[in-house]
Amino acid sequence: MAFPQPRPQAPQLPQHLLRTIDCQQGAVRAVRFNADGNYLLSCGSDKSLKLWSVSRGTLLKTYSGHGYEVLDADGSYDNSQLCSCSSDKTVILWDVATGQVTRKLRGHAGKVNCVQFNEEATVILSGSIDGTVRCWDTRSRRFEPIQVLDEARDSVSSVKVAQHELLTGSVDGRVRRYDLRMGQLHVDFISSPITCVCFSQDGQCTLSSSLDSTVRLLDKSTGEMLGEYTGHKMKGYKLDCCLSSKDTHVLSCSEDGHVYCWDLVEGSLSLKLPVGKAVVQSLSFHPTETCLLTAMEGRVQVWGTEPEDTEEDTMAT
Repeated sequence: MAFPQPRPQAPQLPQHLLRTIDCQQGAVRAVRFNADGNYLLSCGSDKSLKLWSVSRGTLLKTYSGHGYEVLDADGSYDNSQLCSCSSDKTVILWDVATGQVTRKLRGHAGKVNCVQFNEEATVILSGSIDGTVRCWDTRSRRFEPIQVLDEARDSVSSVKVAQHELLTGSVDGRVRRYDLRMGQLHVDFISSPITCVCFSQDGQCTLSSSLDSTVRLLDKSTGEMLGEYTGHKMKGYKLDCCLSSKDTHVLSCSEDGHVYCWDLVEGSLSLKLPVGKAVVQSLSFHPTETCLLTAMEGRVQVWGTEPEDTEEDTMAT
């Protein structure tokens, strides 16, 4: 007799706390997975950038060279380089292995909020309170940016790049998408200051969070609103939003100490993750697995779908 096929399970969510890392670098301003999700970067208010093992929670390297708090960071696809930005108005390109500064890029007129490599790590994109996005060639010895995008009328809070497209969010309430291949600019107006933008994994949609405590999903090509996600609190802090690795859920930080996780299609709240009593400052979703990083005050939390089996760990030691 044939048994019926098991019903497909609903996607699991990262609701179990696997470990907490006390970063010891002041307040953690941002936390980011590296390209393959095995390592994490924490940006500290004590001017340091730290690289950690996700699975062990151990510190691998500290990168010191910024003159003020570090606000964002990104790792190259091959894990050989890092870039970071700071309130000191600079962007730094780091050698991962040695911990040395490869290049310090100056040109922004105010603090630099966000930074990202392009996919080949040949260009660093940085967005600043000065209203510009600057594009830096990582291989050139020239100190000027190769391009400056100055369309924003206020601080650029978030920058993301995917293939030939660049997505930016600004305090002027606009999400801008630059098609670098076609030389075109598409603008979507959202009436509230934007704190974070990102592309969906399938490249068809854009996600943006803003200070009206709303996360919005837009169709990339038409600008049509596909979903609005509310319930969290985002009124005065620049907080992150993101999509899960398979585009099934929308996640956002909140000022009430939780991460909110909504079903992308239905818009219903799937999970309200209690991180702590303070503002959840930053989050990052694993590129392929159901694993989440959160940052609150001086700590980073690692979340997974299942509690880790501690028996194996004790046997191994």
